[in-house]
Amino acid sequence: MKVFITGSNGQLGTELQHQLSTGQSVIGFIPKKLCDAEVLAVDIDTLNICDAQATQKYIQQFLPDVVIHCAAMTNVDGCEDCAEQAEQVNGEAIKYLAQACEAVSAKLIALSTDYVFSGDKGSAYLETDLCDPKSVYGRTKYMGEQYAQKYCSRTFIVRTAWLYGLHGHNFVKTILSKGSKLGELHVVNDQYGSPTNAEDLAYHILKLAVTDKYGIYHCTGNGACTWYDFACEIIAYSKTDCSVLPCTSQEYPQKAKRPAYSVLCHNSLEKAVGDEMRPWKDALHDYINRLEESV
Repeated sequence: MKVFITGSNGQLGTELQHQLSTGQSVIGFIPKKLCDAEVLAVDIDTLNICDAQATQKYIQQFLPDVVIHCAAMTNVDGCEDCAEQAEQVNGEAIKYLAQACEAVSAKLIALSTDYVFSGDKGSAYLETDLCDPKSVYGRTKYMGEQYAQKYCSRTFIVRTAWLYGLHGHNFVKTILSKGSKLGELHVVNDQYGSPTNAEDLAYHILKLAVTDKYGIYHCTGNGACTWYDFACEIIAYSKTDCSVLPCTSQEYPQKAKRPAYSVLCHNSLEKAVGDEMRPWKDALHDYINRLEESV
């Protein structure tokens, strides 16, 4: 098989490449069909996904069996300041990619987010629940979902949340760094979600990639917590000398509105390929151990 990956330098893109090259993740072996896959991984330095002609050319020349689209504008507050750019990167670019995929009969796996929901439901979101984004980031990611499904008949939408990986910046690394330097942190305790290890997410994406069970999937760490709970677990497990204190969203104002409760149900994932996503604490502990080993 041929696999084309965008956003190759990001947390998920690098993890996908690692699993495709080694044939396994900590959870298990990737599908046999992908063990000898030919992989073409691109990032902004090699392909501007907002360039329709360049995107089409890459896809037509490589002729992938599956395209895993990880590239996105993910700075949530930055999207509020640069809405037009967010629409181009998170929305229009996926239209170009989906059209290119359809032309060569390739599958498209488009990564999306819990921010497509308002967060007002008060319970876990089903894949079929109405999307009602409250931020530019959420709105443009939902736009991308719609374009992907409209222009490519072989589309998987994979929504995730609170992602962290070995490469790049993320909440876990920020808490570890600031905790060791400051000794005291105030973290929001009224936003609920599910921390997600990029290793778990990549493994399940590759399981989906060899199927033809197209549709919308939710894929996050199992269980739920607040950002405060998440930070407390990071500090406690890493044995960092730091106090973590809870605060409200009002005490920590941000430009973009965050969902208050964006836990996602994994019903479709369980039915299609099985839900092997680890409990969020287990996945976090494994991640911190790996971080410490890499120092």
